[in-house]
Amino acid sequence: MILCGIVSASAQQQSYSLEQILEAARRNNVTVRNARRDVDAARQTRKEALTKYFPNISGTGLWFNANRGMAKMNMNPSEMIPTELGAALAQSLPPEALMALANPISISMMKNGTIAGVTAMQPIFAGGQIVNGNKLAKVGEEVSQLQLQLSENEVERNAEQYFWQFVSLQEKMKTVQAVDDLLKDIRKNVEVAVKAGVTMRNDLLQVQLRQNDIESQKVKLQHGISIVRMLMAQYCGLQDTTFVLSYDDVASSPVHLRKDHQQALLGTSEYQLLNKQVEATNLQYKMEIGKNLPSLAVGAGYNYHNILDNDHTFGMVFASVSVPISDWWGGSHAIKHKKLEKLKAADQLENDAEMLKIRMMKAWHDVEEAYQQLEIAGQSIEQSEENLRLNREYYQAGTTTMSDLLEAQLLYQQAKDRRTDAFADYQNKILEYRHSTGE
Repeated sequence: MILCGIVSASAQQQSYSLEQILEAARRNNVTVRNARRDVDAARQTRKEALTKYFPNISGTGLWFNANRGMAKMNMNPSEMIPTELGAALAQSLPPEALMALANPISISMMKNGTIAGVTAMQPIFAGGQIVNGNKLAKVGEEVSQLQLQLSENEVERNAEQYFWQFVSLQEKMKTVQAVDDLLKDIRKNVEVAVKAGVTMRNDLLQVQLRQNDIESQKVKLQHGISIVRMLMAQYCGLQDTTFVLSYDDVASSPVHLRKDHQQALLGTSEYQLLNKQVEATNLQYKMEIGKNLPSLAVGAGYNYHNILDNDHTFGMVFASVSVPISDWWGGSHAIKHKKLEKLKAADQLENDAEMLKIRMMKAWHDVEEAYQQLEIAGQSIEQSEENLRLNREYYQAGTTTMSDLLEAQLLYQQAKDRRTDAFADYQNKILEYRHSTGE
């Protein structure tokens, strides 16, 4: 295994491998952190739904003081006395008392008072809404877990793409540096030849122009490396922006990466999310039916009041039955709507499953093509190195021109850059295939 340090690492520079970069991204990236919070929120929703199984306990309290009694009535005592009793009273009571019994009396009650009570209501049957609501909350938590996995996959994909982009730029910088060293050697030989009068000054000018082009490429590459390094540091939550990377420069055949796509489909987060969508719409359909079924609950309470100017407490038990009648008119349409949503989710599962398998197949073909391009690029380097060696010998022997030598140097640089790009592209294609198969 060849481990290549990207940049000449000084003692102060931290070196990261690909796995360390991915781990930092999973741990520090904002998208992943927020996805974990969504999982926690979904877990709290599931726990909230669980409380619907238990009694609903509530307490009430009321104090009032009216400007007049809320209950008022007039009484005529003489009308309430039987005839026989009235005749007896007329003979025994003084006239003043008899006159008082003949006058109406006004009675006012409930001018102020206090009411308090505690009630517990236990649902017995709610059309399956509580049971299905808890199942739906559990599905929601499972969906949030799958979405967290998708977020982690996406963050890993972007972090790895940054990694190979950084590697590609730095490898090109190494190539440019090697070409610069080569041009310095050529220039030294040409300067000696010009002073000796055996070579025209034009050859030296061509070398100098090519060196200027190389310097320009260095500036661009340094700027690109600096930008990608800062992006990686921000994306992965790295405090240090002077780090270097280590990686394996050996590319092996991708044959061992091939998977059974039908089996791999079942393990992908996308396919599992589609299944959860089908499950959720089925539960929503059942809950919509439950809204239009009778509900039954039992309860008990303990109450206190003093609205009749004396303290009074009492307990009670009760049962409640609620039967929706007119709601069935609109409810029947809502049920049909949910049924259509359920059918749509099932169709979506079948369609998207096929698309996921097509994506896997395309990703695999891209891997194979990228590996072939990498092999071709490797062969081109060998050929361009030999071409450059021969042109240097021919130039020194005086049988070729400086233009031909510089053209050979340019072809060598281009071959090296193509191999660098092909290597990075191969790694990215492998990355896409792994993620498409749920790895």
